[in-house]
Amino acid sequence: MDDVEAEDRADALFHALADQTRRDILRRVLAGEHSVTALAANYEMSFAAVQKHVAVLERAGLVTKRRSGRENLATGEVDAVRSVASMLGEFEEVWRGRVARIDELLAAGQEPEPTEENEPCPSPTSGTTRTT
Repeated sequence: MDDVEAEDRADALFHALADQTRRDILRRVLAGEHSVTALAANYEMSFAAVQKHVAVLERAGLVTKRRSGRENLATGEVDAVRSVASMLGEFEEVWRGRVARIDELLAAGQEPEPTEENEPCPSPTSGTTRTT
């Protein structure tokens, strides 16, 4: 998988997990296979809306579906959840390293110098940048 594919996969995973209903559906199907009809009974929304949520999870690789008669059965994909945990672990390592470096600099009485590791990054709320 090249870098672009990996980034697209990460985007799909985090988009799928960004919604509370999808996270709840994922919890349910990780515990065991459920029909989409049975899943829909748990939410105050239309069956079609639940189907769409399941489809987002399926596109992200977090859920697989199979047909059994007239039912679509959904199952959670543990390996995909592990890949999300792995990505989050990598982010945590980067930030722990940054915090440790800042602690070292503060202990030595130095100002952090901009490097690739602590270069300005875009602010999530505006077009301005801030230093990490």
